[in-house]
Amino acid sequence: MQSVISVQNLNHYFGEGDLRKQALFNINLEIQSGEIVIMTGPSGSGKTTLLTLMGGLRSAQEGSLKILGEEINGASKRNLMQIRRKIGYIFQAHNLLTFLTARQNVRMSLELHEHYLDQDMDQLAEEMLQTVGLGHRIDYYAHSLSGGQKQRVAIARALVSHPKIVLADEPTAALDKKSGRDVVELMQKLAKEQGCTILLVTHDNRILDIADRIVYMEDGRLANQSNTVYV
Repeated sequence: MQSVISVQNLNHYFGEGDLRKQALFNINLEIQSGEIVIMTGPSGSGKTTLLTLMGGLRSAQEGSLKILGEEINGASKRNLMQIRRKIGYIFQAHNLLTFLTARQNVRMSLELHEHYLDQDMDQLAEEMLQTVGLGHRIDYYAHSLSGGQKQRVAIARALVSHPKIVLADEPTAALDKKSGRDVVELMQKLAKEQGCTILLVTHDNRILDIADRIVYMEDGRLANQSNTVYV
């Protein structure tokens, strides 16, 4: 099985000179196509830093980080942009544009891809919103949606372009138990249908059972990994 994310001997630092501090230490991790991997661990352990590196949102410094076979470390801005277009992002804070409707927020993701420009992007966005159970909220502005509904829009936006990888940072943190469960089960269902890989950072022990594998991080290092497949 091919690794869609391959991390080897990755180190990362913040600050300069005397203020320079190491945040990630010798990270080695392989994530295979179609896997759902949960990364957990204490606050400040480096989970989000690693996720943003994998997403091309932060520049890699030391070691090798390959996404879909492309080396991120030393990649040009153009190559990073091309890699980012193959990744769907879901954040704790939704990052929806409040002055746009649910449909417009989802459509924005399609507009980044040339091969969708000659298709009916409004219809594609609408179909994805119906898939996540928001067919009745298509023309609602983001500010008028509940937390769970906003997160569903974020999932629709992340998955509408059929990315190879979905990176999710604390997607259930602002949700109650039922909404959080609904959101991750929806991510799991759509990812399996689309054949994409999910890496999900969470503190939420209630959703660990959706993972094919759990990775634990502490003090910038990866600790023991569980290969248990939950049913």
